[in-house]
Amino acid sequence: MHRITVIGGGFAGLTAALTAAEAGAKVTVYEAHHTLGGRARTAEGPYRTNEGPHALYSGGPHWAWLRQRDLIGPLAPIPPLEAARLRLRHKGVLRRTPPFAMLKLLRPGVRQAPVDVDFMTWATEQTGEEGARAAAHYSAVALFHHDPGSLSAAFVQERLRRATKLPPEAQYPRGGWASVIDRMASRAWNLGVRMETLARIDTLPTDTPVVVATSLDAARRLLGDDSLTWAGGRTTLVDLAVRTRRGDAFAVSDLDSSGWLERFTAQDRSLAPAGEQLIQGQIPIAPHETKADGIARAEQLLDLAFEGWRGRVTWRREAVANGRTGAVDLPGTSWRDRPAVDRGDGVYLAGDQVAAPGVLSEVSFNSALTAVSLALGRNTLDLKHA
Repeated sequence: MHRITVIGGGFAGLTAALTAAEAGAKVTVYEAHHTLGGRARTAEGPYRTNEGPHALYSGGPHWAWLRQRDLIGPLAPIPPLEAARLRLRHKGVLRRTPPFAMLKLLRPGVRQAPVDVDFMTWATEQTGEEGARAAAHYSAVALFHHDPGSLSAAFVQERLRRATKLPPEAQYPRGGWASVIDRMASRAWNLGVRMETLARIDTLPTDTPVVVATSLDAARRLLGDDSLTWAGGRTTLVDLAVRTRRGDAFAVSDLDSSGWLERFTAQDRSLAPAGEQLIQGQIPIAPHETKADGIARAEQLLDLAFEGWRGRVTWRREAVANGRTGAVDLPGTSWRDRPAVDRGDGVYLAGDQVAAPGVLSEVSFNSALTAVSLALGRNTLDLKHA
């Protein structure tokens, strides 16, 4: 029987553990925190917040894998009337529809964007500067970066297409991401996976293959490998609960600069006490900007879309997520150029900033499957159906 050690009990680590256990391996997971989940944790208490706005995209490979194992659980669909309350800030005012020039980039016949050109340059050639800028800022909902136009055109185009697909790919597990993590942990336990929390690992074991399913920063420190770096986003997170008022927006996308607010109780009333609404926002900020700069922009969006919100606030929390929002690819790079999964000597990386394809959590999923397939010497396709 193969034995595998997994360091990190987030989405990537649990995916690796489940995949290895299903293939017959004996697995031990070490998690430094007192609970599993990583960035997919959902806060306990009356306000069930995730670490930033979260959704599962149903177009990715992890969706089919999770559903096949009955790990997603009940979903909280967005009511049609709520979905109609999506608003877009453009030129300082709220709109119901995007500018026509932006829509030109979403037509089926638009050619594949190049890897080695920035999105703003490429998109301006397709539809003009106004539409290119609006599209770049809208795509921030799926990449958490203050200047999406400066990133690889191919990278941004993929996320723009996924974020604007109809019907929408974004799906919401009822109760937040923790419900998915709990199901994954329960299945892992039933498969015999040993899971140790409050277990910080400072030295790699040498008697088993190891999947390091941590942040890239933590992996760099653990492995002592300064090459483990990649560009990421820096985002101000604003969470607040307000007393319910008819007419509040469902979500607000800032087309003037990157930013997104979403009222998560529009689809899942269990996330806040009765009579209250839970709003979560992510406002990407540049390296020279502060948390206060992001909060100020978030409040501008709130002023536009949530009338009288300041007098309705019942709870509020703010934070900065630095390098915890996944990889971004600069012009001339793609996912293949990120730190490789196979680090040699039986050590493998899994997470959302390593060399694996996909959008958001799909990168963690794909890298976890690749890591386990390499560790076990199995074909990745075989593991998907194990």
